[in-house]
Amino acid sequence: MKQPASTSSLVCRLLLALLACCASQASASEPLRVVTEELPPYNMTRDGRLTGMSTEVVQAVLGHLGLQADIQSMPWARAYDIALNDENVLIYSIARTHQREPLFKWVGEIAPMHWYLYARPDSGIRLASLDDARRYQIATVMQDAGEQYLRAKGFKIGQNLQSNNKYSYNYEKFKLGRVDLWISIELNALYLIRQAGEDPDQMVVPVLSLPDLGEGGGLNMAFSRQTPDELVERFRQGLASIRRDGTYAAIARKWL
Repeated sequence: MKQPASTSSLVCRLLLALLACCASQASASEPLRVVTEELPPYNMTRDGRLTGMSTEVVQAVLGHLGLQADIQSMPWARAYDIALNDENVLIYSIARTHQREPLFKWVGEIAPMHWYLYARPDSGIRLASLDDARRYQIATVMQDAGEQYLRAKGFKIGQNLQSNNKYSYNYEKFKLGRVDLWISIELNALYLIRQAGEDPDQMVVPVLSLPDLGEGGGLNMAFSRQTPDELVERFRQGLASIRRDGTYAAIARKWL
């Protein structure tokens, strides 16, 4: 027996609603994915285990919330792309810049940072302003905040920027004289130099401070835009809680 058109239409609407509900539940049940990069001493692999100040903060928040998640370390450009495009992705340590502000759901600051352009002490390079740096070759990391900042200021890859996948590569190129300047977070630069068994005072001199790079403060945790607001808020509350109970201060004392 043929169903009336109105009944058939109602059945179709109910089926569509059911499918939408199932799709929503599938999205909501997507496992949490945490991505980062090798940025010592904030996040780094040591003896096969991911550690660092920022990593310990993220792990403390996960523990406080009773959540488990595998943290994956990968080149920054890949981690950044995943966090831009996938659901339920937490990324750290990420600088909160004007350019990135609308691209992520921000949790909060997890570590301090200060950016500089570095030169070798014997180079004779002196910079009165960022414009003075345009005639030099600068080592950057692909898609990190330093590179994005310089590109937004008119610097170009292949012209005055040499882009790499790893921060350690930049220090090697800088040390060997293959670039003139190195843009880096202070703690990262000092750590890499000391890990190489060298004295920072003998290897680098900060020739230009970049206080407007990362105007949102230090390094942050952030979620992909496709993450439910409820989960983001839980992490904000979790970060606030470990700050209140002294956990964050204990981690900071260990690394800073």
